[in-house]
Amino acid sequence: MQKASLVCVGTGMTLGAHISPISRSHIEQADVVFVLVSDGVTEQWISQMNSDVRSLQPFYAEGKSRMETYYQMVDAMLAQVKLNKKVVGAFYGHPGVFAWVPHNAIKQAKQLGFYAYMEPGISAEDCLIADLGIDPGQYGCQHYEASQFMFYQRTIDTAAYLILWQVGVAGDRSLAKFSTSSEYKQLLVDLLADYYPLTHEVILYEAKTLPLQQPRMEFLPLANLAAAKMDFKTTLVLPPCQKMQLNTDLLNRLAALAASELSNDAADK
Repeated sequence: MQKASLVCVGTGMTLGAHISPISRSHIEQADVVFVLVSDGVTEQWISQMNSDVRSLQPFYAEGKSRMETYYQMVDAMLAQVKLNKKVVGAFYGHPGVFAWVPHNAIKQAKQLGFYAYMEPGISAEDCLIADLGIDPGQYGCQHYEASQFMFYQRTIDTAAYLILWQVGVAGDRSLAKFSTSSEYKQLLVDLLADYYPLTHEVILYEAKTLPLQQPRMEFLPLANLAAAKMDFKTTLVLPPCQKMQLNTDLLNRLAALAASELSNDAADK
């Protein structure tokens, strides 16, 4: 008797180019595959790997709370696990990045005693780093969901990159919109203007999902952000606007510590 399981895999961002061999193997060997990907072409491509592929996309609806949608998606997957099936959830990008459903489906499956785990994938963040030539280790990176950034007080380091995800729905408190108006975006601009000059150049980024596409990398001043075209997959990148400041006190203490170690080594000899 087979053991029921749930594995959530990432298909990457670009059709056919990013999926790992192990993720593909999970899809091919599953009894049921639930998919939530960026477009119908990718969904059809996954359907060629398994005879029972079910889209999670129909759970979405304009005006319907996304949390209600997410709970329904989790329930749909767990219902098949409870029928003693090997279930795979295939999600675009990385299944653990800005993805409530995979995390909670795996958590609930484990609580019910089923085998469940996550297989990583190439995320929009990975594509962003490559396309924009950003090294997170050079200045540091801060990542926030755009609406969460607006709703809560944050301490922003303007000497590091600031990356705001899902900026197309910035300010939406209903969780029921697919986009918000320029008035909502202007409130985000007003908030960012407390940290950055309105002339500061920012970037609107969207990873490509098809091989022949090009990623969106639109450079514009912060002042023009509210009027720019954005949707659910648009990411806002704010490069640093000031230089990193040396922590002279700590550097002096480190120098003293190094000198003490040299002195002790000399004494031991």
